[in-house]
Amino acid sequence: MCGHPAIDPSVRTALMLQTVLGFESAQIAEAFALPAPAMAQRLVRAKRRIRAAGIPFAVPDRGAMARRLPPVLEAVYGCYAIDWQRVSGTTLRESLAGEALYLATTLARLLPEEPEVQGLAALICLSLARTSARTGPAGEHVPLTEQDPDRWDAALIARGESHLRRAHALAVAPSGFGRFQLEAAMQSVHCARAATGETDWRTLRLLNEALVRVAPTLGAQVSLAATIAEVEGPEAGLAHLDALAAEALERFQPAWATRAHLLAAAGRPQDARAAYERAITLTTDARLRAHLRAKADELLPE
Repeated sequence: MCGHPAIDPSVRTALMLQTVLGFESAQIAEAFALPAPAMAQRLVRAKRRIRAAGIPFAVPDRGAMARRLPPVLEAVYGCYAIDWQRVSGTTLRESLAGEALYLATTLARLLPEEPEVQGLAALICLSLARTSARTGPAGEHVPLTEQDPDRWDAALIARGESHLRRAHALAVAPSGFGRFQLEAAMQSVHCARAATGETDWRTLRLLNEALVRVAPTLGAQVSLAATIAEVEGPEAGLAHLDALAAEALERFQPAWATRAHLLAAAGRPQDARAAYERAITLTTDARLRAHLRAKADELLPE
């Protein structure tokens, strides 16, 4: 129903996140980097449209399913992305991110010939394999580059690599590689550090550049700035950030956290601290706030 052609494409995923997966409109707004009232209005309008058009709550025929698949994949990805930092619940299995893992791997089993479905399953497996390493002994936030690979879930990584190989085998011209396949490949490069002890930043940059061409989202653009900085230095990464639309980044927390990190690396502590302060205001995750606060205080101790 949420993927019906009569529903505005821009709100289909958000509608699924609320009505099927149970997220609050404020959580969805944060994920979309939109003001909460604006997202709430979009959802209300979509529900009015469902009533006005008499869209049935029914399973569509198989001929309609392919057209409705993309927003379904985005909703599963959104479920993972909203919850992946904190992993609600006492275990991954009980969390919303765990639900995203279940949904993605179920879709991969039901649709074995869809490369983007396999790519999404690979992406979520590879990312969630690092769940236990995201926090330290005292529950503090641990950034990816500082995580101990020995704490990563080798079995989940193997599952992710299997889905990624399947996606790669299916991804042929003219469509090539889709967004989820490219994001999964980037996660695979990060996970390879468990075997090599190093992160291949040049390969990550190439994959990130391809991702920006396929899906120029804010997250992909900010990620590219970070990988450019690893290859060419912090000033190059900052230049990429500065070239993006400032208005779009204003409410996007990862952009401010990345900017702060790059400003600190470039030897601009006052600007970095200001960026950290802005990043802190844009997250409600207590562990991440504490991490950002510690980074800010390292620059200019009170």
